[in-house]
Amino acid sequence: MNRENKRKLFEKNYYKSHACNKDFICKVCGRLVTAEGAGSQHRNHCPNCLSSQHLDVEPGDRAADCGGVMEAIAVWVRKNGEWAIIHRCKVCGALSSNRIAADDNPVKLISLAMKPIALPPFPLDLDKLEAMTRLMGGDLKF
Repeated sequence: MNRENKRKLFEKNYYKSHACNKDFICKVCGRLVTAEGAGSQHRNHCPNCLSSQHLDVEPGDRAADCGGVMEAIAVWVRKNGEWAIIHRCKVCGALSSNRIAADDNPVKLISLAMKPIALPPFPLDLDKLEAMTRLMGGDLKF
């Protein structure tokens, strides 16, 4: 069933009361992705590479005409402590947030979380960092 037919069949917020447990092949890594193991009834990204596909404008509406690959670019922590993945569409640049799944690759999740520290958007002056740490009462030696 293509996206246009899904749009006609399902009304707004249909996904909230109906499970989305269809298997799919990841467009990035080529693995079969199944709903089992996700820990929820809505599998929306690959647990191996964390990529998704741009299908929705609003969650579950299947209204996006783009269809591009949604690349996992970051993680954030919701106020209830649950982690979510920030995806960016490689075609149109749209951003979305998706809950992590129980079977998501923990190394990929930690790698996303550490990206700002490992690759800061500014140069690190280690002498200045050491001096600031000393001023705050810490002990940092390089």
